[in-house]
Amino acid sequence: MYASSAHNIYAQNNVGIESPSKLIEMLYEGVLRFNAQAKQAIKDKNVEKRVYWMNRSTAVITELIGILDMNEGDISHYLEGVYNYQIQLIADAGCTQDISKLDECSAVFKVLLETWRESTDVA
Repeated sequence: MYASSAHNIYAQNNVGIESPSKLIEMLYEGVLRFNAQAKQAIKDKNVEKRVYWMNRSTAVITELIGILDMNEGDISHYLEGVYNYQIQLIADAGCTQDISKLDECSAVFKVLLETWRESTDVA
């Protein structure tokens, strides 16, 4: 769907990647990792790190939105909505210091990651 587009973007930036599908997997894993770091920063009351990690998560999700191929139909539009909602959850977590919002976002990305792995493993 959008894996080849993502691969092209990162190839232009000289990032070595095994395959376009691996890149999407890495982006999903990045969101999970950054959310975990942001959650820890909230627990530690470290505002600077909280903002840093939340911004990293948001940047990755924004990249995922940017590489969606909207010509692919309903799934692209659905994912765009899902991704935008996750950005909203991260923003809300930053404002309210509510780690449950980060947990909700991470739960969605765990499902997306698992589904992506299953769909690309078939090939």
